Amino acid sequence: MIRIVKRIHVSIIVIASLLLVAAVGWGFVMNYALQKTVPGEVDAGGIPIGGMPVDDALKLLENYEKSLLQRTIAIHATAANGDSKQWTVAELGYKAEFKGVRDALLKLGDGDIWDRAVYRYQFAKKYELTQGWNRDVFDAAVRKQWSWIEKSETKNATRTITEDDEVVYEPHIDAYRLDIGKLLDEVDGWVVLKKEQIGAAVEPAFEAELPIAVIHPELTLEKLKDEGVERKIVAFSTDFKTSAEGRAFNVTVTAEALNDWELAPNEVFDYGKLIARAEELYDYREAPVILNGKLVPGIGGGICQVSSTLYNAALRAGLEIVERRNHSLPVAYLPIGQDATYAGGAINFRFKNTTGKHLIIRTVVEDRKLTVKLFGTMKANERYEIESVTLKTIAPSVQEKSNARLSPGQKVTVEKGKAGYLVETFRTLVRDGKEVKRDRISRDTYKAQPIVIEVGPMKGAGGPSATPTPTPDTTEPLLEDGV
Repeated sequence: MIRIVKRIHVSIIVIASLLLVAAVGWGFVMNYALQKTVPGEVDAGGIPIGGMPVDDALKLLENYEKSLLQRTIAIHATAANGDSKQWTVAELGYKAEFKGVRDALLKLGDGDIWDRAVYRYQFAKKYELTQGWNRDVFDAAVRKQWSWIEKSETKNATRTITEDDEVVYEPHIDAYRLDIGKLLDEVDGWVVLKKEQIGAAVEPAFEAELPIAVIHPELTLEKLKDEGVERKIVAFSTDFKTSAEGRAFNVTVTAEALNDWELAPNEVFDYGKLIARAEELYDYREAPVILNGKLVPGIGGGICQVSSTLYNAALRAGLEIVERRNHSLPVAYLPIGQDATYAGGAINFRFKNTTGKHLIIRTVVEDRKLTVKLFGTMKANERYEIESVTLKTIAPSVQEKSNARLSPGQKVTVEKGKAGYLVETFRTLVRDGKEVKRDRISRDTYKAQPIVIEVGPMKGAGGPSATPTPTPDTTEPLLEDGV
């Protein structure tokens, strides 16, 4: 009996102990499950929230997300019109969220005690901050704000020579283009936080200058001015007041074709090319020309007054004469030795732009006066003087021609003839009023025009009439412009 009682007593003690242990264990489980804090060692994107009250952790993470979304990007267009534009990163498509941690924390309070305890025990220790960013949205926003910049167009600088011979420059206009590739990279690197940056103090704002690429036109003011067309360096005039209408027309249209002709440094001017241009634009009219040393009617008379006037301007600008020949006969509008003839396919006039800069040829025809002006670069303290010296006067020969209408032995002078000349022309460089250099630039011969006498027939004794036999001209005809 006593043994039975002892067994019962022991059983009671064991059961009580088990109940006590169960009660203590359940109390521990209940206490563990009902905690209002985040499980220990939990990290949200680098922010330690383990042990924090759940509500505080949720608030902390929410505020951190908001602080990221409220960051601003300000762009200043100082180089354009000085305006600025600011956006929040959220407006530009940026998103930030502690993925899963919010739902996980709220779920700590769901279910019965046992489920809560198990869930807490198995609670994940690591959560990530997910960030979303579309740089194309930022690119579009910037381009929309300053779209007018992309519409600008370049304009070349211009050079104008006024009626008063002033060289006036109009500046070029640049165009602008947004060049935001580098800016996009900088914003991209700032707006999306790196892992080591999460949890640190949030940088609230990003500021930058709007990057604008300057697009220069093909011809800038600097480039145009560098061509060296600074001023009028020389002008030379001849007149054609006594010319007939046909010749006056030919001078005028040739001058018009020459106007604004531009030569680059070391470029050779070719008068033949000018004549080709003029013939494309105009039809030359009949005017006296020189054929084998004689004035005859022809087409194009007068074009050599333009070449001769241009020649004199080129001489006085110190330019190198590449090819030039005098007329076979003196011309009325220039001293002998200072003219330049032209004969298509035979005689050309060429000179080289040796100024080192660009050269512009301008022409003016007014009141039957032709003026050729050269614009470019030339030292202001220098000038060139031209002098022609007659070395020899060539007496005209006498030619007799038979004229059956005259009385036997009768002589009549039908052409008085003109003397010819041998001439040397010199160019002198004058600097600061003093002669520096003197060069002979040409040695020219002008043909004498023969005295032509018509003679009546001479009868021999009982023989037929004797008439002078003209000497045949075996030279190839050479046509050149006349006076």
